[in-house]
Amino acid sequence: MNTSSILPPADKSKLEALLASVGAGTANFLGYPVAKEFDYSALMPFLQYPLNNLGDPFIPSTYSVGTRELEKEVVEFFARLFRAPASDWWGYVTNGGSEGNLYALYLARELYPKGMVYYSGATHYSVQKNLHLLNMPSIVIRTQENGEMDYDDLENMISMHRHLPAIVLANIGTTMTEARDDVKRIKHILNRMAIRQHYIHADGALSGSYSAFLEDRPAFDFADGANSIAISGHKFIGSPIPCGVVVAQKSYRDRIARSVAYIGTLDTTITGSRNGHSPLFLWYAVKSMGMEGLAARAHQALEIAAYAEEQLQAIGIPAWRNKDTLTVVFPEPEEHIRRKWQLASENGWSHIICMPGVTRALIDSFIAEMAAAAVLVG
Repeated sequence: MNTSSILPPADKSKLEALLASVGAGTANFLGYPVAKEFDYSALMPFLQYPLNNLGDPFIPSTYSVGTRELEKEVVEFFARLFRAPASDWWGYVTNGGSEGNLYALYLARELYPKGMVYYSGATHYSVQKNLHLLNMPSIVIRTQENGEMDYDDLENMISMHRHLPAIVLANIGTTMTEARDDVKRIKHILNRMAIRQHYIHADGALSGSYSAFLEDRPAFDFADGANSIAISGHKFIGSPIPCGVVVAQKSYRDRIARSVAYIGTLDTTITGSRNGHSPLFLWYAVKSMGMEGLAARAHQALEIAAYAEEQLQAIGIPAWRNKDTLTVVFPEPEEHIRRKWQLASENGWSHIICMPGVTRALIDSFIAEMAAAAVLVG
């Protein structure tokens, strides 16, 4: 049923105005990690169905209007990409990176109820909220100048609490500078200190989904020592609905699983009813692009980020970025520029994030406005 045809004229006008506003806003934003480049028009017929992936995607349910089979393929794709143990992985499509982090912390708490959580001061704000929800004790670790964890401080803090299991949250792309914490180095610290009871979660919401395609691959996945990884699907890959994927060791998931007769399956996820459209979008994306296409997507975005950094420096702005990242950091510009380009700012710094869909032409327009503003200020 086409409901827009029966809306009153005033409400139809509201929808038209909203569509125009969303289009204009999408064209101009550079400050948030959301991919603009995707086309899911082939999936439009599925929007007329109530796709609901109840419970565990790997166990059948009495509710059959969903995309569970495709969801399993999506999880398997990322489990392979993140080098998860061949016989010990599990996961599901989440509402986003924050839910993935919540799930991983929940697993870690059930595994080590007396564990201490360590995370850096550059960690996403949702982690502190998740820790509060789970009532988990935590210690904030200092960061280096680039936003990466201070490993000496981590070791010192762990040494002060050696009697407790250690739960470490590693950032694979911090919010402001896209710094990556070194999972292999964290694992080495834990092993050297003989902390046998430990859990490492990699928050890869921003750059975890493309880090595997880098020539100089960062230490961020299961082979490097992670026990779980969460990514966002609407960032690098792109989706009209915020979503993500969490992959964890199946042996840990088994500790929280419980049977629910009503739905005829196991309750192993954070939410009961889960959006069945997001797995469909992610499945379509990874199947249509494949490993080679995703790698090319990453390299193209990295080239745009390098171009943006060079162009900002060329007009006298001290822009910088961490190695092999899409985030370009620079001193906070005038308010009208921050507002137009929707720039996230913190402590006098702003950034642009060159996600797929950001073009050289868009960067040129931004640079031109930054140069004009610099002349006016000068």
